[in-house]
Amino acid sequence: QVQLVESGGGLVQAGGSLRLSCAASGSIFSINRMGWYRQAPRKQRELVATISSGGSTNYATSLKGRFTISRDNAKNTVYLQMNSLKPEDTAVYYCNADIMVVGGTNYFSSWGQGTQVTVSS
Repeated sequence: QVQLVESGGGLVQAGGSLRLSCAASGSIFSINRMGWYRQAPRKQRELVATISSGGSTNYATSLKGRFTISRDNAKNTVYLQMNSLKPEDTAVYYCNADIMVVGGTNYFSSWGQGTQVTVSS
């Protein structure tokens, strides 16, 4: 069984910064891509950023330059540094990872429970 646990969300003023963390635990053999998605009220979940096991990154175009994704493979952890936050960044942020469990043969997509980020104006 695999679990993704996010942390680091909270309330911040516009222009501030937050750093989200997501740690994967359980019977993990390998993690391929990891990423962050977000869902604002009454909106669909959208991509924020992804990072491959080798460190290649992909960002939502509108967020490039303010958000930075990184990972620590030894800790099975992915991070999201968010700077210059805006009220429109308010959302629940979800961690996602493509994981192969011990004894498995395929990667499957796993999601965290989400962490709330609220940016006040």
